[in-house]
Amino acid sequence: MTTTSPTSSPTRSEEPRPAAPPWWHGFVDGLVAGLLTVGLATLFAAVLVATGRGGGQPAPIAAVSGAFIDRTPAWLKDVAIATFGTNDKRALLIGTVVVLGLVCGLVGMLARRRLTPGLLLFALLGVVGTGAVLTRPGAAPLDIVPTVLGVAAGLWFLSHSHPVTSATSATSATGTGATNPARRWLVGAAVGGTAAYLGGFLGKGSTAATASREAVAKTPVTVPTADTVTIPAGADLKIPGLTPFVVPNDDFYRIDTAIVVPRVDTAEWSLKVTGMVDREIEIDWATLQSKPMQEALVTLMCVSNEVGGDLTGNAVWTGWPVRELLAMAGPKPGADMVLSRSVDGFTAGTPLEALTDDRNALIATRMNGEPLPFEHGFPAR
Repeated sequence: MTTTSPTSSPTRSEEPRPAAPPWWHGFVDGLVAGLLTVGLATLFAAVLVATGRGGGQPAPIAAVSGAFIDRTPAWLKDVAIATFGTNDKRALLIGTVVVLGLVCGLVGMLARRRLTPGLLLFALLGVVGTGAVLTRPGAAPLDIVPTVLGVAAGLWFLSHSHPVTSATSATSATGTGATNPARRWLVGAAVGGTAAYLGGFLGKGSTAATASREAVAKTPVTVPTADTVTIPAGADLKIPGLTPFVVPNDDFYRIDTAIVVPRVDTAEWSLKVTGMVDREIEIDWATLQSKPMQEALVTLMCVSNEVGGDLTGNAVWTGWPVRELLAMAGPKPGADMVLSRSVDGFTAGTPLEALTDDRNALIATRMNGEPLPFEHGFPAR
């Protein structure tokens, strides 16, 4: 009788597990999610401003940069101006974008390992951006909408970038972007980059403010002969390297306090005089244009200008004397200064005497015969 020894059953081979994606996949996920957020928010903000529904600065990058400037100590601002000169705001914007990109990349890496904490941290970045938008001068509730929509898109992208966790789902997800994310990155970056470009284009394009400036350029201004400026022959020495006696508008120095130059429509512009006055005054653009204008050759110089520096220049300014506006308001006894406040929140104090004496301070509407450039305060400075 032949017996057979029992044999062990064959070992069941385990299904291979999907290889973990490289660490940098998470970084790119976060980077693209950040680009998608900022791009869409920039586009929505431009549409909001173009339709006249924005109150302050709804674009999150500009708002965050502006809030940073507001809280920067004076010594650090001086270092930035000394290092970057008139490019200090551009350097800040670039720095903000770089830092935001690095943070988003790290958040993307966290989301690869733990999705919920990663999404919460990304949402927290959105809260910071929303808070910065609300701190901008003239901010309105609708200003937060672009940032909220942009963050929502970024969260959606990041949540769909989370890797699969089982062999079955990995097999079914092949080709969808979970294991081969290149297509997802390409689409997300293309949408975000295109939105950012369109938002920047709309922000500088033919808005109501641009149209109003073009209309002002076509409207002649009559200045009495006695109040015009004549540049003496030979005043400009025309020496190579020497600043012209009258600096062209495009070359006139600028030190901006605003990240984004305000663009104000004359139809929405107004000037108010309040405080210690007998009569509060408010005039609109049509009223200002109806006033008798004067010309004055005025030298402007930045307080940061050094000896031999180029942050100074002459221009022929056309405008209405400030003293006449103040006379309409009637400053009360004890009032000794005027606090000027611009649409972007910039303030400057000027002694009352300097605005009412023979130095002939002007509410300027033209610069070297042209409407003020937006970079120099159109419609009135």
